[in-house]
Amino acid sequence: MMTGMQLRAARALLGLDQRRLAELAGVSVPTIQRMEASPGTVRGVVDSLTRVIEALDRAGVELIGDNAQSLAGGRGVRLKEPAPPQS
Repeated sequence: MMTGMQLRAARALLGLDQRRLAELAGVSVPTIQRMEASPGTVRGVVDSLTRVIEALDRAGVELIGDNAQSLAGGRGVRLKEPAPPQS
C-alpha cells in the first residue's frame, strides 16, 4: 500500500516533477495528482498503482509499508507514528 504523502516524498527524493513521474510510469499527470491528493492509502486502478510503484522502484526508491523492514541497502527516510500530545 502507498499513501499520497509517501508518493509525494518519494517523488521529491528523486527530484521528479509530476509530469516526469507520469512519463516514467506510463500514466497521466491527473492520475499522479489524484494519487498524491489522497488523504490516506492511495486508491485507484490497480494497473496504474502498480505502474507508479514500479517506476519509483526503477528510479531508486523503495516504498516501505507500516511495520515493514527495509531489506534493501541505501539511505532513506521513514515516518514515525506521531507522539501523543503532551498536556
